[in-house]
Amino acid sequence: MGVEIERKFLVASDTWKSAASAGVACKQGYMVSDQRKTVRVRTMGDQGYLTVKGATEGISRMEFEYEIDLPDAQYMLMLCDKVVEKTRHYIEHGGLTWELDVFEGLNTGLVMAEVELQSEDQPFSLPGWAGEEVSGDIRYYNARLAERPFSRW
Repeated sequence: MGVEIERKFLVASDTWKSAASAGVACKQGYMVSDQRKTVRVRTMGDQGYLTVKGATEGISRMEFEYEIDLPDAQYMLMLCDKVVEKTRHYIEHGGLTWELDVFEGLNTGLVMAEVELQSEDQPFSLPGWAGEEVSGDIRYYNARLAERPFSRW
């Protein structure tokens, strides 16, 4: 059984750019999203994924992710009314890989980074470009951004 433990931060400056990967186009749609569960389809570059997540407890939740054929993922995205588009960059910092998302469309202007941990109390080094922590703020969940975009706050 998969468990996702992550902390999320707003990005306070663009100094991350010098250490970041080139970036991968990401489009994710939500087939089901409520307080107990989320079913998401995603394309990342030329790969497709289907993900099922459970309710968030603290900064942890159950997560099951499966690679699927890209054409299947693209078709499933057309079935989704709620979609988020972003470019994902990867940054190595303090022995961990940070995922930094530059949002597009109705979420333009939002830049957020997250780091996955092995335990909720795992210590880690915060990069200088990381700002306010938003791990517990549901407005910043991608499924919520698909429903209520950043530009409409």
